[in-house]
Amino acid sequence: MTVDLDGPDPLWQQIAGVLRARIEDGTYPANRRIPSEEALCDEFDVSRPTVRRAISTLRAEGLLRAVRGRGTFVTPSPGE
Repeated sequence: MTVDLDGPDPLWQQIAGVLRARIEDGTYPANRRIPSEEALCDEFDVSRPTVRRAISTLRAEGLLRAVRGRGTFVTPSPGE
């Protein structure tokens, strides 16, 4: 999945969609850290606030959780 920098959909929504798909397909497994904000900024060629908004969206959905000083981790699915 790629991000369309010139498309009509907000970049943060597109990035959230890519990250969500990676969580669902196991690219980012439960209880493991996702790449840093800086790494995601570099990968998608976007600003840090854009990446933060995407991550915040996934945190609100319960897919990610932040651990102070450690990073952002994939939340286990119920029953895992």
